[in-house]
Amino acid sequence: MKVKTILVSQPEPKSDQQSPFTILSEKQKVKVDFRSFIHVEGLTVREVRNQKVDLSKFSAIILTSRNAVDHFFRIAEEMRYKVPNELKYFCQSEAVAYYLQKYVVYRKRKIYVGKRTFPELCEVIKKHKTEKFLLPSSDKLKDLIPSSLDTLNLEWTRVNLYRTVTSDLSDLKDVFYDVLVFFSPSGIQSLFKNFPEFEQNNTRIAAYGNSTVQAATEAGLKVDISAPSPETPSMTMALEKYIKEVNKK
Repeated sequence: MKVKTILVSQPEPKSDQQSPFTILSEKQKVKVDFRSFIHVEGLTVREVRNQKVDLSKFSAIILTSRNAVDHFFRIAEEMRYKVPNELKYFCQSEAVAYYLQKYVVYRKRKIYVGKRTFPELCEVIKKHKTEKFLLPSSDKLKDLIPSSLDTLNLEWTRVNLYRTVTSDLSDLKDVFYDVLVFFSPSGIQSLFKNFPEFEQNNTRIAAYGNSTVQAATEAGLKVDISAPSPETPSMTMALEKYIKEVNKK
């Protein structure tokens, strides 16, 4: 069956002109819609205090995402904690470090940046083993992160500042898409929480990452499109390859 419509289970990119999905849509003449299957909610000050973590005891902070940045500064403000100028920031990527400028004067802070992945950031962190590290996170954290930090023999503490919540998708009940695109196991869980009786039928499932593929398979779904791979390192490349194959028939 040909692909004419795609639903991406993420928010619509802000810079629509530069989105790879926009390019895919125009190039392959397919309709691409966006809808968050999950969203983030901040924990309350009381919920954070219950974790008995004193923000003032840390000399460095590990930031793995924009959400971590937002919620660290949100909770600091709500707790009336003045973030010290001396705090060292360890950012997983350039994108996270750049986003940090929303809250601090970049050139006046000690900011260290990894290339892209958490193991790459750990190569930077291990050069600063004497610091006391704080790791702001969500309620769901990849096992790779704590295990990587533990191998470095550092003094580090995790604090949950936000949680991943299933979005209400009831308005999509009678809407059909040729392809549903997922980027996390949480997206798969949201699909079945919203639609417990969901049947795949002719819907193609696209999944990014081994954990997402596994979650889809365990939920009884057939994964037709997966990424990354050596041939298709991005989801849009995998989608384009599949669309070219089925739409030429």
